[in-house]
Amino acid sequence: MLSTLEKIVFLLLAAASVAFALRGFRHMWLVVRRGGDKLHLERLPQRALRALRIYLSQQTTLKTRRLVSWLHLGVVWGFTFYFLVNFGDVLEGFFGFKFLGKEGILAATYRLLGDVLSLAVLIGVAYFLLRRFVFSDKALTFRENVLVHPNVAKGHIRRDSLIVGVFILAHVGARFLGQSVQVAMGEGVQPQPFASAVAAVWSGMSPELLLFLDHAFWWLALGGVLLFLPYFPYSKHAHLFMAPLNYLTKPQRTSLGELAPEDFEDETREQFGVGKLEHLPQTHLMDAFACIMCNRCQDVCPAYVTGKELSPSAYEINKRFLVKERMAALANGAESAAPLMGTALSESALWACTACGACVDICPVGNEPMLDILYIRRDQVLVQANFPAELKGAFNGMERQGNPWQLSESRLKWAEGLEVPTVESNPDFEILYWVGCAASYEPRAQQTARAFVQILRAAGVNFAVLGEQESCTGDTARRAGNEFLYAEMAKANVETLNAVAPKRIVATCPHCLHNIGKEYQQFGGNYTVIHHTELIEELIAAGKLPASAHPNRQPNVTFHDPCYLGRHNGIIEAPRTALTQGAGVGLVEMARNRQQSFCCGAGGAQFWKEEEHGTARVNLTRFQEAQATGASTLAVGCPFCMRMFSDAHGELGGEMQIKDVAEIIAERLTPKES
Repeated sequence: MLSTLEKIVFLLLAAASVAFALRGFRHMWLVVRRGGDKLHLERLPQRALRALRIYLSQQTTLKTRRLVSWLHLGVVWGFTFYFLVNFGDVLEGFFGFKFLGKEGILAATYRLLGDVLSLAVLIGVAYFLLRRFVFSDKALTFRENVLVHPNVAKGHIRRDSLIVGVFILAHVGARFLGQSVQVAMGEGVQPQPFASAVAAVWSGMSPELLLFLDHAFWWLALGGVLLFLPYFPYSKHAHLFMAPLNYLTKPQRTSLGELAPEDFEDETREQFGVGKLEHLPQTHLMDAFACIMCNRCQDVCPAYVTGKELSPSAYEINKRFLVKERMAALANGAESAAPLMGTALSESALWACTACGACVDICPVGNEPMLDILYIRRDQVLVQANFPAELKGAFNGMERQGNPWQLSESRLKWAEGLEVPTVESNPDFEILYWVGCAASYEPRAQQTARAFVQILRAAGVNFAVLGEQESCTGDTARRAGNEFLYAEMAKANVETLNAVAPKRIVATCPHCLHNIGKEYQQFGGNYTVIHHTELIEELIAAGKLPASAHPNRQPNVTFHDPCYLGRHNGIIEAPRTALTQGAGVGLVEMARNRQQSFCCGAGGAQFWKEEEHGTARVNLTRFQEAQATGASTLAVGCPFCMRMFSDAHGELGGEMQIKDVAEIIAERLTPKES
C-alpha cells in the first residue's frame, strides 16, 4: 500500500495530467466539429456493437500482414485489459487489498489474463519497434516523389513511434515486473506463470529491497500513464480510441464508394467540395486522428504501386500533421493556413486516383481517403476551375451529346440487325437493359452488348432498352469532380426511369450499375439493378440457359474483378458461376482477386485523360498479372476493363484473348438456342 505522501503526490499528478489531457481532447473534438456535416449517430446501439466487434476481433486488421496483425491483436487485447488492470492497481495502492480477492475463479482468471496479455503486449511492441528502427521495414516509408509534411521528413513519425513504444514497454513492463516482485515476496496471487518465472531474479533479496522495488514498479507503471496522458491527444496512439469512434460515427453508406451530393439550390454557398481542412466532413477529420500510419492503403493503391505521386497513407498523415501544428488555433475557429492540395497531396497525386476503393476497403480503422480526394477534385473543378484539359472534352460530351465520347449518332447503332425492342415497342417488358455509353459507342463494347442480347433471346427474357431516351449516368463527371454536371444528368435519368418504371434493370457496365443502383437514390431514384453476370447466373439456375456438361474443365480462363463490381458492390461469385456452369471453363485466379482485385486503371475518370507519370502503367501491370496465370483467355465484366486490357494486349502482345463473360457464354449457345 502507498504511503500518505505517495497518495498525495499521485493525486496531484493525476489532477494535473487529466487537466492537460482534457485540454488536448477538447481541441480534438472542436477540430472535428469544424467539419462540413454532422457525425452520424442514428441507430447508436447497433453502431456501438459493430464498433466493439471490429475493435475486439480486429477483423479489419487481420485482412493482411498476418504476423504483424496477430501481434497487434495481442497488443489490443492486452492494452484493453489494462484499463481494468490499472484501475485495480490504483485501488490496491490506495487501499491495500487485492483487487478481486486472492482466491476464486474470478481472481485466478484476472491474474492469469493479466500475466499472459502483459507478455503479449511486450512481445508485440518490442517487435514493432524492431521493425521500424532496426529492420527499417520499407512498408513504413514513402517514395521520394510522394509529398509529405515537413515534420514527416524531419522524422516526427519515428519520434512519435519511439515515444509511444517506450511508454508501453515501460508501463506494461513495470507492471509485469511488479507482479513478479510480489510473487517473490509471497504476496502474488496465482496463477501467474510468466511472472512466477521471472520472480527467480529477485530471490535472495531482503524484504526491504523487495518492498522498495514493488513501490518503484508501481510508480513506473502508473506514474508513466500520468506523464504520457497529456501527450496522448497529439500522438498516433490516439487511434486506440479514435478508431472505434470512427466506426461508431461513420455514415451507413450503400457502398464503400458512395459520395455525398452537394446542395446547389443554396445560392449563398460559395464553396463546393473540399479546399481546406475545415471543408472536410466531420467523419473525415476524424480519419486524421484515427490513422494508425500503417501504410496498408498505399500497399494496395494502384497509383502508388505503379510509381505515381499518390499515397493515401501519406495524405492522411499529412492531414494529421496539418491539424497537429495548429490544433489550438483550428479548435478556436481559425482558418487553415493553406489548401489541402499542395500541402496534403500534390496536383499529380490528386488526379492519379482511380477511385478503385482499395484504400477504403483495406483500412483497419475505417478511413476513407478516396472520398477525400474526390471531394478535393470538386473544389478544383467547381471552384478553382483547375483540372486536366483532357477532361473538358468528356464534360462537354456528357453535357451536349449525353455521352463522354462526344458522338451525336444514334444510341441504337450497336443493335443494327438485331431488332432490339425499346420501351416504346415493348411497354410490358420484365427487365430493362441499360446499355450504357460504352456499349452504345465503343466498338469492342458493342460486341458485348450484342452477345448479351443473344443470351437474353436464348433464355426467352422479356426485355427492352431505352434507346434514344438513354443518356450517360454521369459517373465520369462525379468521379472527376464535376458534381454539378453529375447532378443534372442524374436528375434527368431518374425522371426518365421513373416514367418507364422498370421492375428490374440489368447493366453490362459496373459503373452504370453502381450509379443507378446505389447513388441515384440521392436524387429520388430507387431501382433494383443487377449486373449481367448475375442475370446469367439466375437464368442458368432456372434452367433457361443450358448448364455446361463439362463444368470446371482444365483451367484456361482467368477472371478480372472490376473494382465497381467486386469491391464496390460485392458481386464476386456470379461471374465465376456463369463461367464455370454456363461455359464450363476452368478458372485460374490471379494473385490479386475478388475484393482484393487490382484496378484496370480506367476508373476515377482516368479513362478520359493521360495517366499520371509513374514507373509503370496500371493496365499493363494488371494485364501482366493475368498473363502470369498461363490462362488462354482473360474474362472481364466491364467495358472499360475490356478497353484497358485490349490496349495492354496491343502493347505487350501475347496469345491471350480478352472477352466479356457474356461473349464466352454466347459462344457456347447452340444454333438452335441462339
